[in-house]
Order: sequence, then C-alpha cells, then structure tokens
Amino acid sequence: MAKVELASYLFELPKAELHVHLEGTLDAAVLAEMDERVTAGEVERRYRRGSFDQFLESFKWAVGHLRTPEHYALAARRYFEKLAAQNVRYVEMTLAAGVVLWRKQEFAAVYEAVARECERAPVEAWLVLDAVRQFGAEHVEQVARLAVERAGDRVVAFGIGGDERLAPAELFAETFRFVREHGLALVPHAGETMGASSVRACVEMGARRIGHGIHAVEDPALVEELARREIALEVCVTSNVATGAVARLEEHPLRRLFEAGVAVVLNSDDPALFRTSVCEEYALAADAFGFTREELAQVAENGFRHALRFTGR
Repeated sequence: MAKVELASYLFELPKAELHVHLEGTLDAAVLAEMDERVTAGEVERRYRRGSFDQFLESFKWAVGHLRTPEHYALAARRYFEKLAAQNVRYVEMTLAAGVVLWRKQEFAAVYEAVARECERAPVEAWLVLDAVRQFGAEHVEQVARLAVERAGDRVVAFGIGGDERLAPAELFAETFRFVREHGLALVPHAGETMGASSVRACVEMGARRIGHGIHAVEDPALVEELARREIALEVCVTSNVATGAVARLEEHPLRRLFEAGVAVVLNSDDPALFRTSVCEEYALAADAFGFTREELAQVAENGFRHALRFTGR
C-alpha cells in the first residue's frame, strides 16, 4: 500500500483510542502554552528513549508542568483536538490520579477540570483513573475509591500503572475486588516490563482489558484464554520499542497476537514522549507487520467493541 494511499485510508478509518496517558500528551507546543520558558530543544533533550527507567524520568519531568487544574484541562483539550484531526471518534484517557495525590494537588479540582473538557470534546471522551503501583497498596486503594466515587460521572475504569518490577498485581487483589464489586471495569497495566505471569494474574483477578500485555505471547495457553474470553490487549508498539519492552521493532509480537485471535487495539500510550500518534501506530502495523486494510479495519473495530461506554455520538 503506497504511503499516501495508506495515510488517506487511515484518516478515513474511524478509530478509538483506549490507552493514552494525559500526562504523556504534553508536546513542546502545549508545554509552551503552560510555560513560555519551555523550548522545543529542552523538550527534545528531556524526552529520552531507550529504557523504561528513562521513560519514567521523562514522564516525571512532563508532569512537573501540570501545576494547576487549568493546565490539566489545557492538556486534555489539545489532545482531544489532535484525536479529532485523526478521525479518532472515541477515547478513554488515563488520568494519573495517583500522581496528583503524590504531588499533593487537589484531586477534585483537577478531575473536574478534565471532566469538563471531556464533556465538550470533539470526540467522545471518558476517563480511566490510574494508581502508581510502586507507591503501595494503601495508595492504590485510595485511588480506587476516587474512581468508584466518580463511576457515575466520566470515569469508566480503574487501572494501575508504574513499574511492574517493583509491585506485582497480586499485591492489590483486595482493591481489584473492591473495584469490580462496585461495577467499575479493571484495566491494569501488565506484561509490559514483566512476563506472561503478570498478565495471567490480572486476568484471574477480573481484568476487562490489559494495558500492553504483550508478554502474554510467552504463554500459549494464556494467549488462547485471552482470545477465548475476549480480553483485549491495549497494544502500544512505538512505546514498547522506546522503553525496551521489546528489544527491536521486528521482535514485537503484535502480529502473532493478532493471528492467535487476541483482540488487539492500537494506541499511542504517551504520544508526545514517544513522538507518535494513533494514525502512526496504524501505519506502523501496516509497514512493519504487513497488516492489510481489512486487518487494520478489524483492529479499529476492536477498539469500539472493547470500549467501555461507546455511545456512537
């Protein structure tokens, strides 16, 4: 498929994004709106790639510029505009509630500012509240309660992010149960920096979708279970290469997971940090893994089918 023809097709294809962190959308233009002292050169230096630890440092630097609820609102507004320009119709944006608490910001004010932007966004927009797993079980429970309290508003799911290597999902079994009992979907990160056992633990604790989940491919029985139970994987190819979750692009298991019948959905994760977009992730699937138009359309349909509150507006 010629690049121009592919780009046209991908724009016309209605898409959903289920895995993007608000804090990871802060590109140089948005940061300059928040603080005119920020330069494009500084952003380029700060957004280093190559390992998961480097990514965490870049993420922390970006978050440091979200000083007010208005900054959070601006970030959400600008990203929703970018999605609309790519014909992305639906998004579940992750808000790092755990980081807001860690920074001792007023969560209610931040949430309300972002929720207002969701309500008037040019795409259908909902929120996932996310905890930082390495901050401990008490912290994760606190964020879960914030999510449950807002389940009737813009929040559609609860997730845990951060460093899997420091805090396995099993530590949060009680919190996961609490979330499910209150009717909120569980969408944890797993199988990004750790192996298939991390994904399996989340599946066994009731996850509706898995953030990343790529190392599930190491366990054929688990892959079969994901396909059979229609538990989607929120795959972020560029992110996985940039953080070292896979050593090389050619080794990424996207194609293998897709051919095994797993419902994969393509997402940008932290588009500013990884210099990507939803459309670019689809183009990468075509260029690097030979996805056809029909297969890309199936991936796009997966996004809507596994969305938690798609109304079609």
